[in-house]
Amino acid sequence: MSTETPQKLPGIPDVPADQRTPAVLRLLEHCHRQQEELQALRDEVARLKGQKPKPVIRPSALEGERSETKKARQPKPRGKRSKTAELEIHESVKRQPAEAIPPNSRFKGYQDFVVQELRIGVHNTRYRLERWVSPEGVSLIGQLPAEMGGVHFGPQLRAFILYQYHHAHVTQPLLLEQLREWQIAISAGQLSALITDAHGEFHREKDALLQAGLQRSRYVHVDDTGARHRGKNGYCTHIGNERFAWFASTESKSRINFLELLRAGHEAYTLNPAALAYLAEHKLPCAQFESLTALAPAVWTGQTAWQAVLAQQAITDPRHVRLVTEGALLGTVVEQGVAPDLAIVSDDAGQFDVLTHALCWIHAERVLAKLLGFNEPQRQALASVRSELWAIYDALKAYKEAPDALTAAAIEARFEKLCATRTGYASLDRALKRMRRNQEELLRVLQRPELPLHNNLSESDIRDYVKKRKISGSTRSESGRRCRDTFASLKKTCRKNGLSFWQYVQDRVFGWHRIAPLAQWIFEATPTAANVLVHDQ
Repeated sequence: MSTETPQKLPGIPDVPADQRTPAVLRLLEHCHRQQEELQALRDEVARLKGQKPKPVIRPSALEGERSETKKARQPKPRGKRSKTAELEIHESVKRQPAEAIPPNSRFKGYQDFVVQELRIGVHNTRYRLERWVSPEGVSLIGQLPAEMGGVHFGPQLRAFILYQYHHAHVTQPLLLEQLREWQIAISAGQLSALITDAHGEFHREKDALLQAGLQRSRYVHVDDTGARHRGKNGYCTHIGNERFAWFASTESKSRINFLELLRAGHEAYTLNPAALAYLAEHKLPCAQFESLTALAPAVWTGQTAWQAVLAQQAITDPRHVRLVTEGALLGTVVEQGVAPDLAIVSDDAGQFDVLTHALCWIHAERVLAKLLGFNEPQRQALASVRSELWAIYDALKAYKEAPDALTAAAIEARFEKLCATRTGYASLDRALKRMRRNQEELLRVLQRPELPLHNNLSESDIRDYVKKRKISGSTRSESGRRCRDTFASLKKTCRKNGLSFWQYVQDRVFGWHRIAPLAQWIFEATPTAANVLVHDQ
């Protein structure tokens, strides 16, 4: 332990070297953190008064500015490429020179000048439905086109509204004002109904995404964020990877809630080997474990039937009820075709610790990034630990490219040595102990090189949902909340598979179905051009 004199702080007295016991050093560290909090409060007061606070220099993250070598820029191709060569030409107009053409002049063809334009305007159609009465008195009325959907707003307008609201994040009041300025006669209630109602096809396609993604994937990223609903706090959970994104908003973010989401719409509770293994791992009491083992294999549908089973087996302790319910839900997930070794990559939130759990290195390093150290030895120890952690991270990235058993053993030994380091900096030592407890999840990539080392994909996907929440606020109706989840899922999945969300929305609203279901895109590793046929207009 260091005996150097701690850095002098305002209001904190110097402590002689012979009195610097571990308890005293921890108290000094606590005082140092309080000084930082006080300074932060002073900065906030200064900001509210219009004054400039002290600048805050934040440490860089693992995947940040620490890289010593910048990526080499790709050389731009030589020669000027025509930007309009591949455009579809809808109208050709010939123009003669303004001057009079002299006699005996020779025609030399045309010089093309392409102008891109967008036509926005109202196009109202009156459908005159013929009415007939048969000799038997049966009334016969002409039918509207199928794409009209029985509403007084055309499919192109409905697709535009969905695109503007869910993709461009235009709020309902602004969208209503925009449509009225274009002479569209629509009320606020009608606009709200077009955004939230009669989207069963979109909901069904979104629901199919999760089951397809879980069955097709070797790993998924997960994360959650706040999602207020009807004035109460709630949560939106994201599940996805490079092929799909799926969002669901609920009132809870417990492990039971997460496993219910992984069931992908099924309502079964299953006792099978996967469920029993979960109960054994979490040390359910022997008597209850044996009684449940005698029932397996078994399936119950619906919460009412499941509650009856718990009562029949005299399982009433809240912890035991939770464990048994989690096990039965996990059994259903595996029974529906999800691989028992599906990796769940998370930021160390406890509710995601199911199946094969892997942790994000960026989140693990953030604990160290928040530490500053109140004397020079602590700052040096922190810098040394972070430097070694980055080195191990770089070694893991190299290992993913060329897995090798000897390299894996060396990286594991190096990680254990780092976590066993005792620096005398209490907060740093606690962070290292925590990493040691999470060693299996942090080094999961040594057994599964295909796994990512961080959870950045999930955070990137969920950022778009957060943006929508900040712009439009919370949801009020169940249909509104479901639509927000559905279209966020469909839009992100379209992007991940190289699909135009505008063309996708048009395809579904018009009823063309020339774009294959998104679940099919997840199953197909390399979609072909036959999957998409853009409508010519």
